[in-house]
Amino acid sequence: MSAAKYIEKEKLKELGRVQSWRGLAAIAWSWGWIAASMALYCWRPSVLTFAVGWLVVSGRHLGIAILMHEGAHRLLLKSSKYNDIVGRWLTAYPLMLSMDVYRQIHVQHHKNTWTDADPDRSLATPFPITKRSMWRKVFRDLSGRTGYRRYVMIARLSAGLSPKGNGLGGVPLHTVAATFVKNQKGFLITNGVMLGALTAAGHPEAFFLLWWLPALTGYSFVMRLRSIAEHAVVGDTEDELRQTRTTLAPFWLRFLIAPHHVNYHLEHHLYMYVPHYNLPKVHRLLGEAGVLDRAEVATSYWQVLKLATSKSKEDDAPKKQGTLLPFGT
Repeated sequence: MSAAKYIEKEKLKELGRVQSWRGLAAIAWSWGWIAASMALYCWRPSVLTFAVGWLVVSGRHLGIAILMHEGAHRLLLKSSKYNDIVGRWLTAYPLMLSMDVYRQIHVQHHKNTWTDADPDRSLATPFPITKRSMWRKVFRDLSGRTGYRRYVMIARLSAGLSPKGNGLGGVPLHTVAATFVKNQKGFLITNGVMLGALTAAGHPEAFFLLWWLPALTGYSFVMRLRSIAEHAVVGDTEDELRQTRTTLAPFWLRFLIAPHHVNYHLEHHLYMYVPHYNLPKVHRLLGEAGVLDRAEVATSYWQVLKLATSKSKEDDAPKKQGTLLPFGT
C-alpha cells in the first residue's frame, strides 16, 4: 500500500500546508531559549547557571539543526526564496553548516533509505552494540572528542582540504584561509554577532561556555540518541512502516533531546512534505487507521537504548570508522 493511502488525500493536503508564522515561531523558540540561557548566566554567573545553560543549549543546537532540516525540505516558510534565506542565516550558518549542501545529501537518504546509496546508513548499521561500547561512545561525545573531530572535518572541507587529512597538504596558508572565509562567511558573521553581543554584556566567556562547549559536547550526545532512535535496530529495513522509528516521549524529554517533533520520524519518512508541527496529527491519524499496529513505534527512548545495547559480546574484528556527518537523518 502506498503511504499516501493511509490518510485521506484532502487531510494530507491540509497537513502539508506550510504556515510561515509557525516556522518563524519555531526558530524564535529555539533561539529564545539560547538567549535566555546566556542572559541568565550573564546576570548571575555561577556553576548552576552555567550547568542549566549547557543542558538547555545542547538540546537547542539540535533544535536549530532540525529547523535547518525543515528548511532543506522547504517547510520553514511558504516562499522558497525566504525559506532559504532564513534557513541559511538562522539555522545553518550558526552551526557551521550549509543548508544547500545538506539538502543535496539528505534527499538521497529519503530516496534510498537503508540501501547502499543511503548516506546515513552507517549511522544505524553498527547496532546493536554492547553496553560497554555505548558508554565509550557517550564518553567521546560528552568529553568533546566527537564534536572536535566533527568540526575539524567541516573546517577542513570548508578550507578546500581533505576532511580526514593532516596539515595543509602543500596548499599555502593564505589560500586555505581565504577559501575557509569564502565558504564560511555566514558562520563567521553569525558567530561574530553572538561573541560581540556577549562581549558587550561583559561576559565574552559565555560565548565559549554556552555556545561552543555545548556544540562540542551535549549536542553530539543528543544527536547520537536521535540517530539511534530513528533507524537503529528496526524491524524490517525494506518495509516503509518498519525501516524507521517513531519514539514517544513526555514533553520535558522532548524539550531536552527531541525538539520540534523530531521523534515522529516514521511520520516524516512517510510524508516528508508535512511540516514538523503537523507530525503529531499524522501520528494520531495513522493510529486511528490502525496503521501503527504494525509499525515501528517505541514507547520510550529507554526502550530504544535497551534494544541498541542488547549485544552481549563485542566482536574481535577491527572496528570500522563510523560517519562524522554533521547532521544525519
